[in-house]
Amino acid sequence: MSTVPAPVVVGADGSDSSLLAVDWAADAAARRGAPLRVVYGSLWEHYDRIKPSFSAERDEEPELAARLVASAAERARLRQPVIGVDHEVLPDDAVTALLKEAASARAVVVGRRGRGELTDMLLGSTSLTVAARASCPVVVVRGGPTSVGGAFGRVLLAVGDQEDGTAGVSAPAAFALDEAAARGGELVALRAWRRHAPDASASGDAQAAVRLTDAALGQGRAGVVVRREVVEGPPRRALLAAAADADLLVVGAHRHRRHALDLQLGATSHALLHHAPCPVAVVPYGDGAAERETG
Repeated sequence: MSTVPAPVVVGADGSDSSLLAVDWAADAAARRGAPLRVVYGSLWEHYDRIKPSFSAERDEEPELAARLVASAAERARLRQPVIGVDHEVLPDDAVTALLKEAASARAVVVGRRGRGELTDMLLGSTSLTVAARASCPVVVVRGGPTSVGGAFGRVLLAVGDQEDGTAGVSAPAAFALDEAAARGGELVALRAWRRHAPDASASGDAQAAVRLTDAALGQGRAGVVVRREVVEGPPRRALLAAAADADLLVVGAHRHRRHALDLQLGATSHALLHHAPCPVAVVPYGDGAAERETG
């Protein structure tokens, strides 16, 4: 008996950013042979403008929400006719709606910012909060047409400190390998390292970085070309530079057991979400990594 694959979920609110996210999510669903689910948090309207209780405009909100999400779903169907698409208006604010959807999603996709958010914001609060708290991978669609369209044929993996190889391939690495395989492109696994002391030998830290990279990737994935890069310097600078010709940057986040829906995003992850020149996927580490972090 075949099972229905978990859907790719995308948040749509009618903004240009969310429409790019719908396009990206439709392409991702087609690559993975997964259905697409387009959702709209009906309370998003109240963050754009607060209306008095006697205003007749309030009655227009349900109709507007229905039109927005239906239009986004039709856009996805036209872009990728091979995928199944469903859509729904949810009676929650954007963050709550998407976090609930994450429990049964393959991935959640969001735009860099939604309607009503300041145009000079690097990243909207909804996108940042969902990326930090969701229980499944979250992709924030940002960058130019070349990277968003997947023209480079390259996925970039940020190798983090949590890798030790005891649980096999890490969840971020597995996600990155799957993406590279689905795209028919290469995977670049990058580990940036810094000397522990000014007078220390560089060889020890560099070798440790190589071991972390190998532990993250395990045996790799058949058919995926993997290139390992170990560089000295701040991770933020190295990853932003390497992301200039990547279609997707994958970073890990670890969950604390006592805060089941709280993922910890460090300074580097925040910087990448705000400044990366390509889409960024935030992938939670598995329970094993979380236990080692909190133990």
